[in-house]
Amino acid sequence: MNQAVEKSAMRKIYIRLLPFALLSYFLAYVDRINVSFAALTMRGDLHISATDYGFWLGTFYWGYFLFEVPSNVIMEKVGARIWIARIMITWGILAGITAWVVGPQSFGIVRFLLGSAEAGFFPGILLYFTYWFPTYHHARIMSGFLVGLPIAVAAGAPISTALLGLDGLFGLHGWQIMYIAEAIPTVIIGLVTLLVLTDRPEQATFLTREEKDWLAGKLASERSAKEKARKFSFVEAFFNPKVLLLSLNYFGIVTASLGMLFFIPQMIKSLGVTNNMMVGWLTMIPYICGGIGLVVFGAISDRTNERRIPLLVASIFSTVGLIIAGMTMGSWWAIAGMSIAAIGFYGSKGPFWAMPPMFMTGTAAAAALAWINSIGNLGGFFGPWYVGVIKDYTGSYEYGLYGLAVLGLIAAVTCALFLHIPNPAREVVAGD
Repeated sequence: MNQAVEKSAMRKIYIRLLPFALLSYFLAYVDRINVSFAALTMRGDLHISATDYGFWLGTFYWGYFLFEVPSNVIMEKVGARIWIARIMITWGILAGITAWVVGPQSFGIVRFLLGSAEAGFFPGILLYFTYWFPTYHHARIMSGFLVGLPIAVAAGAPISTALLGLDGLFGLHGWQIMYIAEAIPTVIIGLVTLLVLTDRPEQATFLTREEKDWLAGKLASERSAKEKARKFSFVEAFFNPKVLLLSLNYFGIVTASLGMLFFIPQMIKSLGVTNNMMVGWLTMIPYICGGIGLVVFGAISDRTNERRIPLLVASIFSTVGLIIAGMTMGSWWAIAGMSIAAIGFYGSKGPFWAMPPMFMTGTAAAAALAWINSIGNLGGFFGPWYVGVIKDYTGSYEYGLYGLAVLGLIAAVTCALFLHIPNPAREVVAGD
């Protein structure tokens, strides 16, 4: 009986929550990374060097760092429906305002404000999932949600470069049209969030009473098992060694990932591709591979109920792929290296984000998820800045990729040696 109720409840929850979360994250990432395509023409129009581009676009992540934890704690108090809607509407408006930057400094200010507005969205959604999904669904739901990231890059690439081709329309540069056109859907979906999102399972009209009771009992038993092993306070979430080691692993992966991501269109253009639309199509290749890696690694992690080994393998993939890309930069083989790296970057995310809820609950979990994400996302500042500096100094992307590979190696070593985290809820098996 319990198995039938569980199957029915989880099917409804996946159908109700996953498509909306996926669409929201797709829009978030399009608005975050479309700058990499805008840079194909914007850098020349605004006279921004590679170093300045890498530095100022990274101010987004300082806004993220400062406001991530407060945002997640507020969401825990006021509910996901209102807070996620607020985040999406404000970041959509600021993403559109990027069309009116006039130089490096104004670009950096808008990027900082965009990061401040979006802060809390990603860890907020992860926290929201812990209200609805038992632990043995976490890697799958994280992977299903996060697949919006490589889809955003893959699908956003030809869309963004096509919008760049509208240069001169309404008297605007193509990159200005791109920022405005891609910001509008985010504001619309933010308003829709107020109508479709349900804060907690007990408020869900789409679940039967039996299904609500089953889910409440399952989540309560898992929470009890975790808190019996150790209940963490809000403050402890910031200093717990496991949280700090997870942050180090994530910093390595994010620095390497975003250091590559924000320069991929320019790297591909340096291979001799002169048509911006073709750059967009070729940029899809690594991120289609990344999307496949994300789904496969997440499924394996949940099927085996193992987090550390899939995360370790993914970290190794990212390191090896970056080395190959660096060694072959200047030839088409570099795209193969970037694709292997992308499999590792995105394959790591499902197993990784299933780990913090294994030992944190409640407000401590809200703080830990946001803290890990905010520290890790500082790599979004350092990675692109580093690659830009190396490109201006050496005239090549090769050595920048080698440096990013070192960060991938740090993530792999951290995982191999320090991220053995027991799961107290593991014994609360599916369908018991």
